[in-house]
Amino acid sequence: MSGHSKWHTIKHKKGAADAKRGKIFTRIIKELTVAARNGGGDPNMNPRLRTIIAEAKANNMPRENIERAIRRGTGEEPGVSYEEITYEGYGPGGAALLIQSLTDNKNRTVGEIRHMLAKYNGNLAAENSVAWMFTRKGQVIVEKTKADEEKLLSVALDAGADDMNDDGSAWEIVSSPESFEAVRDAVKASGIEPAAAEIAMIPQNYVKLEGKEAQQMLKLMEALDDHDDVQHVWANFDIEEKEIEASLA
Repeated sequence: MSGHSKWHTIKHKKGAADAKRGKIFTRIIKELTVAARNGGGDPNMNPRLRTIIAEAKANNMPRENIERAIRRGTGEEPGVSYEEITYEGYGPGGAALLIQSLTDNKNRTVGEIRHMLAKYNGNLAAENSVAWMFTRKGQVIVEKTKADEEKLLSVALDAGADDMNDDGSAWEIVSSPESFEAVRDAVKASGIEPAAAEIAMIPQNYVKLEGKEAQQMLKLMEALDDHDDVQHVWANFDIEEKEIEASLA
């Protein structure tokens, strides 16, 4: 299964997400603004905005911050104009990367991302060179200690999920983007709190990484996650949990 989702699950378990709440808020505010700009400020009419509002609330973002970001997107308040750009690249061992960004200076951002990739034995790639390896899906990650397998599978499938995969210490529920909200809400309604829930770019296949390449990949993921302009990183690496846990110790 995906070392990528294992990595995010282990980070969540170790509390790394809480340590970076400021970064999380910055990312969500940008996404709220762009979603409102592109699809309007009414979440009932804008599924993307509705999903991001749910994520904001799950991260305990104050209501005032959410509403201000939406007003900036609809032009009711002044604010920075962000451009959405997805960069494609390769990491150590040939692992494919999709790097979604929101930036007010694309020349700065591409230069910094190119530098990070090169530092950890990767490189930027041409448009559509790796995007075809990924499929847009709803993804809900639940730690195994939080849910009974049969109950979770039943809840997920009844809500419209396509599949549930064993991802080491967690279950990965996969659905169509259209069914994502129903699946996520059904899981929560059953008393199970997901470690992560989002519309994700799921790889069609995975590249196994070990040793030096695995450690370089994890350092690259940390660096990209820490970059202010990077919103999401999707990758098709598979790394053993023990190596991931050692890197986050």
